[in-house]
Amino acid sequence: MTMHTEWPTETAKLLVEPQLPIEFLLPVKQATPALRAEGLTLGYGPDRVVVDNLDLDLPAGAVSVIIGANGSGKSTLLRALSRLLAPQRGTVYLDGRPVHPMRSRDFARQLGLLPQGPTTPDGITVRDLVRLGRLPHTSLWRQWSAQDEAALQQALVATDLQHLADEPVDALSGGQRQRTWLALVIAQETPVLLLDEPTTYLDLAHQLDVLELVRTLNRESGRTIVMVLHDINQACRYADHLIAMHRGQVVAQGHPTDVVTPALLREVFDVHCRVLTDPDSGWPVVVPMNRC
Repeated sequence: MTMHTEWPTETAKLLVEPQLPIEFLLPVKQATPALRAEGLTLGYGPDRVVVDNLDLDLPAGAVSVIIGANGSGKSTLLRALSRLLAPQRGTVYLDGRPVHPMRSRDFARQLGLLPQGPTTPDGITVRDLVRLGRLPHTSLWRQWSAQDEAALQQALVATDLQHLADEPVDALSGGQRQRTWLALVIAQETPVLLLDEPTTYLDLAHQLDVLELVRTLNRESGRTIVMVLHDINQACRYADHLIAMHRGQVVAQGHPTDVVTPALLREVFDVHCRVLTDPDSGWPVVVPMNRC
């Protein structure tokens, strides 16, 4: 049984070294650390630079959402923040400490990642996959505990998977598999969560369930959340801090009402859009019109 290279390697290394009430979610006890990128240049070989000399401060204790066209560097940035991709230049800092010299176990207790399109180990059940989220908290000297079991059960309840706990993940629908991976990172109980397109494969109802759960994790547990989303209207609704990327650079960031303008959408997506205001919430509502 092998694990795909896109699966969060910080947890893998340790193998060898609908909206729900908050009482179902374990609080994060640590102070929420800040995440910062300084002078990051990222790519896949010397001839394919995707992000060039990027500086970015991600607000601690907030929901940050990254938007941008395909190929703009969103997922590449998340891979660097989570140590899946080593920078060609520059440094990622977690709570003021460079992340690459950190011990894998220490880093995995601080930051969890839901990657894009993770590959599931053959034959594994929902319960056993979610259980992997507790690896950073166990060791030869600290075996599976009541606290670990509680975190596992609460993650299953939070993602509405308790009735599927003993099912093979391979037998689930795409949306159920995505919620299983989300349950894993919830069970990991890290103060920082990076989520790369967490609503992939989900129908509209489950998209809203996941995004409301993310908001609950932030508002009630104090977690710092960084998400990549393709749906701009959902990004506007759920982001405290919106980051727009274009050709490997951050071209705008701030509150969605300050960032999302017709000019920004033309620059980032090459699409003419109308930007309206939701009369009830005040969120921007983007209506695409035509290609530029």
